[in-house]
Amino acid sequence: MPEIEVGQPAPEFELPCVTGEEKGTFKLADLRGKKNVVLCFYALDWTPT
Repeated sequence: MPEIEVGQPAPEFELPCVTGEEKGTFKLADLRGKKNVVLCFYALDWTPT
């Protein structure tokens, strides 16, 4: 996958998610054009990184 530059639209993706007790799937396409989405990536909480 090519590198994404600041300001470019994010590619389509979906991820498992939990909202309260409900498990589901987050799809970027479901929010595109409706809401702003901020993506934040970080190392896992239980890793030494």
